[in-house]
Amino acid sequence: MNALRHWVPRPELDALCGGRLRDAALEGLWVAGSLDGLAAPAVAIVGSRAPSDAGRRRARALAHELAGSGICVVSGLALGIDGAAHEGALAAGAPTIGVLGGGHAHFFPPRHRELGGRIVTHGGAVVSPYAPEIVPQPWQFLARNAVIAALADAVVVVEAAARSGALNTAGHAGDRGIPVLAFPGEVDRPKAAGCNALIRDGATLVRDAADVLAALPHPLAPPAKPAHGAFGARDSEPIRRVITALRDGACDPGMLADRLQLAPAELFPLLTELELCGRITAGADGYALARP
Repeated sequence: MNALRHWVPRPELDALCGGRLRDAALEGLWVAGSLDGLAAPAVAIVGSRAPSDAGRRRARALAHELAGSGICVVSGLALGIDGAAHEGALAAGAPTIGVLGGGHAHFFPPRHRELGGRIVTHGGAVVSPYAPEIVPQPWQFLARNAVIAALADAVVVVEAAARSGALNTAGHAGDRGIPVLAFPGEVDRPKAAGCNALIRDGATLVRDAADVLAALPHPLAPPAKPAHGAFGARDSEPIRRVITALRDGACDPGMLADRLQLAPAELFPLLTELELCGRITAGADGYALARP
């Protein structure tokens, strides 16, 4: 990504985090953007790179509610749950922190380069323990997971299989005394196996943002929720255009952006807001209007 990158040494990083940095081995981070969001309590939201539609919606909604309560959402910029968490925070107008597994010059995954740009533009940061020119290697993502945990006051696993990088992040959190929470799932669903195992082994069962806020070292109250249906009563003109465009059937974001003549940075917050409200759904063919 093209944003100016700079090195933040550990003492400065720890001060920005209010002294909560939990990784003694972390010497500092390369940063694109602003770390000011870390002055607030931080929650890491992680999970599967190939989640169910329900898991993706849950991650976005959780991040949206937490961000609305003043929480800084931290995640790994991966496809799936991580990306959905960042999108939810952005839709709430809050800064979010994405942690890369390689250097900024070799942004991975490439599909989230645009998301990383929006994170920086909206007051958050994309960070890495690796110098910009370092090409990401598989083992580096395990170290990335340690950074995600170290920046957080709590780690929430939304959806994860029995073998998952999200469980590695949870393990780092547990080793550092950071609260670990997980959403339960049906016992015969492979994508829920990791979360169910975490709960069996002592992680806190989480149902919503209120459960996460209550688990923080200094618990926060959840935000008041708007009355049901209030969102639809004040649809903006861009929202109406998106809904009209989707009446002809499902459409992938790229085609939808071209059809509406909107930049991705303008379109994605609209899609996230509509999905959080249950008015559209995301599937293999793109976004579509939710069935009545």
